[in-house]
Amino acid sequence: MLPVVVIAGRPNVGKSTLFNKLAGRRAALVADTPGVTRDRKEATATLRGREVRLVDTAGLEESAPDSIYGRMRASSERAVNLADLVLFVVDARTGVTPADEHFADWLRRQGKPLLLVVNKAEGRAGAAAALDAFSLGLGQPVAVSAEHGDGLADLMGHIAERLPEEAEGAGRVQPLKLAIVGRPNAGKSTLLNRLIGEERMITGPEPGLTRDAVAVQFHDDQGAIELVDTAGLRKRARVDEGLEKMSTSASIEALKMAEVVVLAVDATEAELGRGLHDQDLQIARLIEREGRACVLAMTKWDAVADRNAARKMISDRLEASLAQMKGIPVVTLSGLTGQGLERLLPAIRKAHEVWNRRVATGELNRWFEAALERHQPPLVEGRRLKLRYVTQAKARPPTFIIFGTRAEQTPDDYRRYLTNGLRDTFDLPGTPIRLQFRGTKNPYADEA
Repeated sequence: MLPVVVIAGRPNVGKSTLFNKLAGRRAALVADTPGVTRDRKEATATLRGREVRLVDTAGLEESAPDSIYGRMRASSERAVNLADLVLFVVDARTGVTPADEHFADWLRRQGKPLLLVVNKAEGRAGAAAALDAFSLGLGQPVAVSAEHGDGLADLMGHIAERLPEEAEGAGRVQPLKLAIVGRPNAGKSTLLNRLIGEERMITGPEPGLTRDAVAVQFHDDQGAIELVDTAGLRKRARVDEGLEKMSTSASIEALKMAEVVVLAVDATEAELGRGLHDQDLQIARLIEREGRACVLAMTKWDAVADRNAARKMISDRLEASLAQMKGIPVVTLSGLTGQGLERLLPAIRKAHEVWNRRVATGELNRWFEAALERHQPPLVEGRRLKLRYVTQAKARPPTFIIFGTRAEQTPDDYRRYLTNGLRDTFDLPGTPIRLQFRGTKNPYADEA
């Protein structure tokens, strides 16, 4: 029997949109009007290699038992009673409401495993608003935007971690999720064909042959890999036709669902004195913003004559323009001849391991104390910040929270100092590092 994952919450927090995204198809009607979903919707979904029965419910709200809304709530409650995991969804835009608090208390009393999901958390403002959901006392909130696909890969990982263990012999190895992205004609499809050992993708000198994100599974000596080749990503101003807009959306969606992203870059352009193209760097920054592990693949290396000059130009551009991904692995290869390809999969596996890394709390705080001694926190408005301790909230990517008096006022240069210290001390090259600061509310904390 498949584990049951139930999506619950008050009306209009985006439950059906989330349901459709997790199910991978438009299985539930979606509109801005509250109460569109009246009956439970079910679909079979595969999340991180685990098949589940996904259930969308009507909004939880207080109503007379014999009214339609009362019956909708009763149906939702029955679904919760059958759940192996409940996703309690709240809205980042409206913040935590009294209704959220009421139903959070009710759900806690049901004794079911709970995962708090903060929807509509687009961008930095949404991620900051998601922290308010800590007040519900349901643990670490998972910030997503179901509409835009943000955070869904992380959510799937959290769901898979909380599901009941599969019966012996019933489990399946979860494939590593890998996407190949880059500008048109960077050699992405040729690279995919070489990796899987067959002519799966149409290739040629014309840019834009790949129009959709295409997935294929293969295995290396460490297990399964689900690989997605994507359409080329051009500058937004040049994307004007409907079909290309859909292709670009599919490419970005594949990037968001990946764990590791291979950014394919045409090395012959570096040889011509261009280094990394501005659009290559924009794609790399998008990968960093989405929190994905990244490997830079310099394709068409067989056609590069002055390889030392090309390497130096690429290295200089990375150091100057991509400091937030310091240490990103670079693999030079040729999809056409297979030269250098043997280094790519080990680099991908290593990047995935770094992206999943957790640091012990004791070790982390010993580093933190030493970092504060070497370079004490700065003065802000004439008063020195007091940063007290650090904890790792999650991996995928490594995410740390620093607590202290007025910690949220920490200047950017000191934040970079701490981020670089984390990267160097705990061997986290190339992976995005999330460093959050949470101030204490105790008005006498400065005197402690």
